[in-house]
Amino acid sequence: MHASAQSQHLPQSHALLPTAGSGSRLGGVLPKQFQELAGKPMLAYALEAFVNTPEIASIWVGVSPGFIDNPVLSTLSNKSPLIRFLPTGGPTRQETVRNTLAAMLQSGIPENDWVLVHDAARPGISPGLIQKLIKEVSQSGEGGILGMPLADTLKMADAHSAIAGNPTRALKTISRDHLWQAQTPQMFGLKRLYDAINEGIRLEADITDEASAMELTGVSPLLIEGATRNFKVTHPADWDLMQTILQASHK
Repeated sequence: MHASAQSQHLPQSHALLPTAGSGSRLGGVLPKQFQELAGKPMLAYALEAFVNTPEIASIWVGVSPGFIDNPVLSTLSNKSPLIRFLPTGGPTRQETVRNTLAAMLQSGIPENDWVLVHDAARPGISPGLIQKLIKEVSQSGEGGILGMPLADTLKMADAHSAIAGNPTRALKTISRDHLWQAQTPQMFGLKRLYDAINEGIRLEADITDEASAMELTGVSPLLIEGATRNFKVTHPADWDLMQTILQASHK
């Protein structure tokens, strides 16, 4: 069988990065994903990880419509012909993902291809982790996500203790058995994920990630162990820690 004919039957994998958020908790003029971290825009690290993963057929980045002409995007898109920036950003993360998935479907990507949705604010992702996810999900034929089993002791805070300036108090300890911290990428069938997110938005459900949208449809995503360095950069302290990690790994 010729490779072209074979490719019609084998689902390919594509990356989707929603980058329309403002990153307000970090401050700065640019949204955090475009701010310079250890010498280049934070988004560049995730883009490079996907570009350097041979299994990835294309990379789709959803940005705010008002940001689509920003010069920083031209610099980033020059990294690879696989990268496409689209003005598909919405007011929420799930709407940006939904809009970008719709654009991917409209472009002719087969409905049964895989899509890996990744947070631009996780620059610690690596081709090795991406390949691990693709391998396990492809072999099982089911969707799955990277995650980490919780290592810390969990405390439930007393909701009433912090009222009127009182110190917050621990009410009880919660068992961490069977608890995982979700990471990204999260990998699902293109059309199935689009339908799940679209329905979740319609129902005004609490969709915090792609897996939560799929769970609403009765799917139980695979949990595949990621890495500690694949944490989400949210607060200034996260930024400082990630900068240290990236500088050390690129020496």
